[in-house]
Order: sequence, then C-alpha cells, then structure tokens
Amino acid sequence: MAKLLLNLRNVPEDEATEVRDLLERNGIDHYETRASNWGISAGGIWLRDDAQHLRAKELMAAYQQQRGEQARAQRRQALEQGTAETFGSLWRTRPLFVLVTLIGMLLVASLVLLPFLLLSR
Repeated sequence: MAKLLLNLRNVPEDEATEVRDLLERNGIDHYETRASNWGISAGGIWLRDDAQHLRAKELMAAYQQQRGEQARAQRRQALEQGTAETFGSLWRTRPLFVLVTLIGMLLVASLVLLPFLLLSR
C-alpha cells in the first residue's frame, strides 16, 4: 500500500524537486499526485513500497536538517548585510499593510478574550 511521504501544500517547487531527486538517487520508488483544480487536495509525493518508508523518512529527516541549516545561514547573512525583511523595513516600505495587520490582530485577540472578560464580571 502506498504511503504519503510529503504533502505538497505550501512546499516551494525547488524543495519538491530536491526531494524527488533525493528519492531517485537512493533508488526509492515513488510517484506524485497533483493538486486538485479547486484546492481541496494539495498533491503529494507517495512511496509505492511500504518497506522503503523507514529509509525514506530517514533520508527526509537528514535532508530537512540540512535545508534548515542552509535557510538559517541565509537568514543570518541577509541580516548581516541588511537585506533581510524585518518589522522595521516592512513598516518603512508598507506602513498601511502593517497597520491593517496589527489592527486585525488586535481585533481577533479582543474577540477571543471577550467571553472571558464578560464571564469575569
């Protein structure tokens, strides 16, 4: 029976390509389902053989560790160079977006806390 290895919802194309290449390099038989037209299913990378599931999970764990370290290094480099997006840079470039987002966050937080405030009276 097939096993889902990677749900492709919000997965960048470069990461999906790297995972496909990783599986092919290691001889793990897999196939891919595409996203549905209406966004109900995001698609995924599936393993054909259950016996390969443990090996594929180990490979994915090592790959994700390496990709995470690479992303953190890129973020550190961008912060050092001053090119990283920060709250301050976002405020300078898109103040209306930041303001609307903060107001929305306060509105949601107040709606969540409202029942507790009304019950405490």
